[in-house]
Amino acid sequence: MDIQDFYRGTEFYAQDHLGAHATPGGVTFRTFAPAADGIVVLLDDGPHEMHRAQDGNFWEAEVPGAKAGDHYEYRIYHGGGYVDHADPYAFASELRPDHRSIVWDLTYEWGDAAWVAGRARRNRQLDGPLNIYEMHVGSWRKRSGDEPSDDPADWCPYEELAEPLVEYLTKTGYNYVEFMPLCEYPFDGSWGYQPTGFFSPTSRYGTPQQLMRLVDALHQAGIGCILDVVPVHFATDAWGLADYDGTPLFEYPNEAVGVSEWGSHNFMYSRGESCSFMQSSVNFWLGCYHFDAVRMDAISRIIYWQGDESRGVNNQNVEFMKRLNSGVKSLNPGTFTIAEDSTDFEGTTRPVEQGGLGFDYKWDMGWMHDTLSYFQLDPYFRSGNYHKLSFSMMYFRNERYLLPLSHDEVVHGKATIAQKMWGEGDLKFPQARSLYCYMMVHPGKKLNFMGSEVAQLREWDERREQDWFMRKFPKHDAFYRFCTDLNHLYLDHPALWQEDYAEHGFQWLDVASTERCTYAIERRCAAKAEGAQAPTGEKDAGALPEHASGERVVAVLNLSGATQEDYEVEVPGATRAEVLLDSDWDAYAGTTPRGAEAVALDAGTHVLTCTLPPFATVILRVE
Repeated sequence: MDIQDFYRGTEFYAQDHLGAHATPGGVTFRTFAPAADGIVVLLDDGPHEMHRAQDGNFWEAEVPGAKAGDHYEYRIYHGGGYVDHADPYAFASELRPDHRSIVWDLTYEWGDAAWVAGRARRNRQLDGPLNIYEMHVGSWRKRSGDEPSDDPADWCPYEELAEPLVEYLTKTGYNYVEFMPLCEYPFDGSWGYQPTGFFSPTSRYGTPQQLMRLVDALHQAGIGCILDVVPVHFATDAWGLADYDGTPLFEYPNEAVGVSEWGSHNFMYSRGESCSFMQSSVNFWLGCYHFDAVRMDAISRIIYWQGDESRGVNNQNVEFMKRLNSGVKSLNPGTFTIAEDSTDFEGTTRPVEQGGLGFDYKWDMGWMHDTLSYFQLDPYFRSGNYHKLSFSMMYFRNERYLLPLSHDEVVHGKATIAQKMWGEGDLKFPQARSLYCYMMVHPGKKLNFMGSEVAQLREWDERREQDWFMRKFPKHDAFYRFCTDLNHLYLDHPALWQEDYAEHGFQWLDVASTERCTYAIERRCAAKAEGAQAPTGEKDAGALPEHASGERVVAVLNLSGATQEDYEVEVPGATRAEVLLDSDWDAYAGTTPRGAEAVALDAGTHVLTCTLPPFATVILRVE
């Protein structure tokens, strides 16, 4: 590590120098603590004094006989006292409530070379399908089932999840999985969003190699892996990063900007050392653990002081984010970054060389709020709010948007996605089916949180397993079949994803039927994807399915509570239509037998005529 790069904030491999590293005779411990008066590394065999190294701001100790698996922490003296800290650069940590670091050998023999090679050939996810399953590792499946529990014995290890998760995602039609934060964290209820160990996967679910085996298995099955990371703030626990060397080393010294709305400490990115720390962390997860992408939490708090637009842009933070995005993607070809950004800051997904922040995607929070608020409305009021569902296309091409229905929408009294739908009981199911149809035909990549695919009725609780038992009930099992078919329809039809961000990829066929609350959308792709097929026998991250040139897909939505008889819409140039999916099929607990859809296309006039039951959507391929 070049210490000048470290100070300048341009270092991306700080963990290769700092932290605990095995030597032929023991372990070398290094930490950065300029204000410390003295430091000892505490091992099970007692304290070992560290000495100043390099320019005097670094501390180092070579401990003969120390080895991988040893537990340790740093006792840092300052101002006449001391505090014991975990190693900021540790590769493994004790299970909470213990917090010491663990010396760890990260050696692992990967089996995903074909996937990584395919990913690196070109960054193809922009013109490929991206259907993300967001999940919390600890509550997707638990040994205790659906009984609330925070007992570590009830968590499933990373590698134990590999086989069932691969099988489930493949069957259900998700081609990427996004893990909620896995950096070590002390409080279960923070879900990982108040981390302490930025290089250490949480020990709740096993060892670093067990996490590697999970990612490896997913890659070998053709499933991409995204990690949720937290670049804005960190937990205040005294043994963590807070006042690390006796002074605010990572955080702001001023509470007005130093403490977040969640009570955590904000990173101070005006310090190059903090920039190098976070850049190295993100690069580490992409490189060492083979993650394909990172989703970065709360980017509005990076862009603006405390996320408050009235306080102006935090220019130092913005420059840091540009450097991070450019650097990690350059060092890990084919990877990508996603911003959770609720602001209208211009250029979040614009390339850095064009003045943007350099993210590949940005969560479309406006689409999410408008869509959910529309579906919560009594149908009587939907005509007056008709353009809530069309407004997103007024700004959509300003950024590369990803459509999220995430964990944040199914907790803290907000109700689940299915519960949000207007009405009672069975009325919610057809509306939820149309909601997901609308999501899949709307431009932009997709993200759904676990449990939504079974129309879960209980808000998510990290202490309980996902409600798998819901599939015992016919309507919920039918909803799962619907989501599975819709997901595969999305993956199989390039018109729904290849031209997401091109003007010719989307057209409103009907966006003026305010009284009927009907919408008609056409999605299309211009041509066959070039170079899409992977070499024989390879799982290629960028491999796209074969398809005919110029595929066209049309969706017609009835979001009123009344049957729309003989609804007509012109589909320019179309002479034939084939129903791909009807949300009202009886297999999905609807009323329409498959093959009995009231749909016809007049080859002479190019007019599509349909009869749509209440809250029903039909998706067709036209030629």
